[in-house]
Amino acid sequence: VGLFFFGWDRLSKVGHLVATWAVALGSNFSALWILIANGWMQNPAGSALNPQTMRMEIVSFFDVVFNPVAQAKFVHTVSAGYVCASVFVLGVSAWYLLKGRSVELAKRSMTVAASFGLASALSVVVLGDESGYLTTEHQKMKLAAIEGMWKTEPAPAAFTAFGFPDQDARETHYAVHIPWVMGLIGTRSLTTEIPGIDKLEQEAKDNIRQGIKAYDALTKIRTAKPAAPGDASQDVATAEARTSFEDIGHQLGYALLLKRYVNDPRQATEEQIAQAARDTIPHVPTLFWSFRIMVGLGMFFILLTTVFFWLSARRKLDRYPLLLRIAVFAIPLPWVAIELGWVVAEFGRQPWIIEGVLPTAAAVSNLGAGTVLLTILGFAALYTVLIVIEMMLMIKAIRKGPDPDEKPEAKLISENLVPAAE
Repeated sequence: VGLFFFGWDRLSKVGHLVATWAVALGSNFSALWILIANGWMQNPAGSALNPQTMRMEIVSFFDVVFNPVAQAKFVHTVSAGYVCASVFVLGVSAWYLLKGRSVELAKRSMTVAASFGLASALSVVVLGDESGYLTTEHQKMKLAAIEGMWKTEPAPAAFTAFGFPDQDARETHYAVHIPWVMGLIGTRSLTTEIPGIDKLEQEAKDNIRQGIKAYDALTKIRTAKPAAPGDASQDVATAEARTSFEDIGHQLGYALLLKRYVNDPRQATEEQIAQAARDTIPHVPTLFWSFRIMVGLGMFFILLTTVFFWLSARRKLDRYPLLLRIAVFAIPLPWVAIELGWVVAEFGRQPWIIEGVLPTAAAVSNLGAGTVLLTILGFAALYTVLIVIEMMLMIKAIRKGPDPDEKPEAKLISENLVPAAE
């Protein structure tokens, strides 16, 4: 990274190009493995719980790496990063045009940014559609919460373009629906229904009851003592518990939801089961609005890059100062959209830290609260220092410009005039 940023005058062109590609490839590979891990938390494919070690252990490395949720997340997230970079270059180049600096270079960089940004923004939409489809398969509650869909609708389900979700009343007020759209996005068919929150909550109750049975079987396996000579009954009981756990062990995580209310899930009351089932519903308004603001910004990026792509084709990039100012002010918006995307991804899987396996409330560290707080403060301090340094370097580089000794054009676009060179 250091060679990439500061090696322009210290490396050969080939050497700097190698450093550039190393940064790009390293960043993408880093994203790949991070998102494989995150995708596994959303859909724990290729693994199984070992009742003796109480660990989720890999049974198929191939299934972990090629987990469809992880792969969809990777291409979707990386494409969003490309949009962020493209809008950044577009905005900085627009600022140069407004100041009448490095005009020809700014025009060329805007053309590249608009072209690459448009392709990336369109791919984000396409790949987001794939993520929506996979969410229907693996995280039905998340999808229902994103839509504020409390009741199961007849197929194909409508998309809620606008509304005010009310978690207490379990209703979305003033909802504006677009027929069929959600059914097509979520199921890619016109005949498959998308279950609503109420139905999924009832299914969670059934899963919790099955999870209690799995918890009971697991307890018997872990507490079984070696059978006495000639006593086959204990071996039979342990074998039955293992068979039972193999059948319903995948529901164990739902029993662990009860740990917030009772030490032994087998002692849970119906009221506690109902409360644990309600816990499977994430905060609907947060997901509903985060998703819609994210999508709205995505549509804006498509429009913005399309406009500048068209202007570049017409050789009119410097003719509309208002559009250039919009491009400058748009620089932070892709970052906002990306953060909202992570809110949807991570907030939407609550109450699970590993979907269907480990509730967040049960994923408690053995470390003391003071140690955890110190670690968080340490990370916050480190990354705050890094972001301040990086922002200072970027602002300094932008102000310096590619030609630090150049003089601004006599007639600036900021005065609604086209440079004399044009």
